[in-house]
Amino acid sequence: MVAPRLSPAKLDQPTSRGALLLAIGAYFIVHTFVPFGRTLLYPLTLLATFVHEMGHGITALATGGTFSSLDVFANASGLAHTTTTHAWARALTAAGGLLAPPIVGATLLAVSRGPKRARAVLVGMAVVIAVSLAIWVRSTAAWVALPIDALLLGWFGLRASPRKRMVFAQLIGVSLAIDTWSGKGYLFTDEVSIDGHVIPSDITNFAQAVGGPYLLWGFAMLLVSCALLAVGLYAAWRKSTR
Repeated sequence: MVAPRLSPAKLDQPTSRGALLLAIGAYFIVHTFVPFGRTLLYPLTLLATFVHEMGHGITALATGGTFSSLDVFANASGLAHTTTTHAWARALTAAGGLLAPPIVGATLLAVSRGPKRARAVLVGMAVVIAVSLAIWVRSTAAWVALPIDALLLGWFGLRASPRKRMVFAQLIGVSLAIDTWSGKGYLFTDEVSIDGHVIPSDITNFAQAVGGPYLLWGFAMLLVSCALLAVGLYAAWRKSTR
């Protein structure tokens, strides 16, 4: 019996599990072992900051507040300029920034299980960045970094091979899903320095709005972030069904 020959296009079709494993392995190796690995991942770090600040802004709008602009700085810190009128809205706006990266990351992991869907989410993210630059983004660092991120997303979505497209989408999903809690201690910090100004952290703002110690709420946000990561990984790992 002669084995059927597969075309190069068929050979380049990745599996969801294969793309996920490649993305996790690439992120871990570059982040941990490659010299200047964190510098190579710097565009993804600024992308995570952008998603975080957009989470604040969109949540503020959804709760009846305002969202005037956002800044992303070269040290990967950021600030969303929002206003809210009620304590519950302030709490949700603070949580919206903390949970936006894991929510977006888990969604990317769950959705990017095929080349066509990976293309859709990558191009969609590029469009969101472009629209945000026109409406909300003000800082110089953001105007330098975010167009590069948008071009990378667009190129991988439209020009890369199906395998590279899926792996890149899953790589972004992993980096966003772990951003809130990975190696920063941000969830357990009461104050942060943004552009030379010391201000209450997001978790402090949340605790002040709802009551209770910020460390307790930081732990709760950590559990939610880990749960979102687990859901995204499970969705990316499960077998495809027709």
